[in-house]
Amino acid sequence: MRVHFIAIGGSIMHNLAITLQQKGYNVSGSDDHIYEPASSNLKKFDLLPEEFGWHPEKITKDINAVILGMHARKDNPELLKAKQLGLKIYSFPEYVYSQTKNKQRIVVAGSHGKTTVSSMIIHVLSYWNIECDYLVGAALKGIERPVKLTESAPVVILEGDEYMSSPLDLRPKFLNYHHHIGVITGIAWDHVNVYPKYEDYEKQFELFIEESPKAGVLIYSTDDKVLKKLVKKSTISGDVDVIPYEKMKSKLKDGTTFLTGGSVNTATKVFGEHNLQNMTAAMEVCKRLNVSKDEFIEAIATFEGAALRMQLVKDLGTTKVFRDFAHAPSKVKATVNALAKQYEKKDVVACLELHTFSSLTSTFLSEYAKTLKEADIPLVYFNPKVVENKGLEKITADDIYKAFDQKNVEVFTDEKALYQRLKEIDWENKNLLLMSSGQFNKMPIDELVEFIASK
Repeated sequence: MRVHFIAIGGSIMHNLAITLQQKGYNVSGSDDHIYEPASSNLKKFDLLPEEFGWHPEKITKDINAVILGMHARKDNPELLKAKQLGLKIYSFPEYVYSQTKNKQRIVVAGSHGKTTVSSMIIHVLSYWNIECDYLVGAALKGIERPVKLTESAPVVILEGDEYMSSPLDLRPKFLNYHHHIGVITGIAWDHVNVYPKYEDYEKQFELFIEESPKAGVLIYSTDDKVLKKLVKKSTISGDVDVIPYEKMKSKLKDGTTFLTGGSVNTATKVFGEHNLQNMTAAMEVCKRLNVSKDEFIEAIATFEGAALRMQLVKDLGTTKVFRDFAHAPSKVKATVNALAKQYEKKDVVACLELHTFSSLTSTFLSEYAKTLKEADIPLVYFNPKVVENKGLEKITADDIYKAFDQKNVEVFTDEKALYQRLKEIDWENKNLLLMSSGQFNKMPIDELVEFIASK
């Protein structure tokens, strides 16, 4: 089987390429630029293109499948050549579905929490030696890479993104997986470059609900009023098992969260209202895979979280440093609130980078109002060059102040100034939370942590 990737450097794309090579496929790929860690990962498996750019001469009749990444454009030279030759062209979710047609497909969707819920399910199944395949958007301790596709696993866990599938397929990725068990964690407007109106965004989840098959399962959060409304008005078959869920029962003692819903109280390594909801969603899935509640709680107690999802990167005693992928307003608010509640005797220094298309769009900024309310020192950074490179309308520091609607918010457009401000803080009994889907323009975070530790 010969497979070629157009835009092989993507986070999921490069991991899928490695996975297919390990299955014995003949894999090739192209991209106009590849960043770390994809570059090193591809090089390790001799899949890194010899030179960047698009090379239509690579596209030949013997290719069985062309997998098209979102980074490519409709007029990509390799794509045009593949069309000319009549080759089979897939988006990556379409291709993953083709590899998992004979498996029970569990798709976790939602504006927030889908990576964590997927990771929790994978962790619990692994703990109990239940074989499964998966595709998830983050690294997970004990798992070599976030994509696994085998011939033997009877079930696959798929993180279902609502972003469009490819330049040729504008449907959200999660619709191309065709779930048997579907999970929706909640709905909060995002991806305004694709869904400029909230109603357009909401519609995608309505379609996901309606896709629930006869004798399938739909698991959804009852804390989300919009989601409850969509489920109630849906026309899904009465044979679909509809499972509402709430947060896991717990108590907080001395900075540790204990689950109280099992036969014994059990300490957990993750915390926050949002993660307690994520746990219940994961448990409802695992129940349908013959994992009992007590078995689930025993396993989830050892779950340390997915990479960059409230990840403790350094414990300095009186100060803890966390990193989180949070960038959408709902994620930012949930993450800050969780840290403030978990360590109520310590101040929260919340440092947020606005990096995504949505977060840097002037008409969307008001969605961030009061999201940093529980932070004692709220810091917001954005790079004007990123705004320009994305072709967006110029925004100013004053726009950020107005949008966040908090008198104590500090706004930075220079990462060096932000770095200096962080160094000036008295870190006694304060926790640092760094939130971004980017890298703060390569601000030396490791050096900052070492500096804090030296104080």
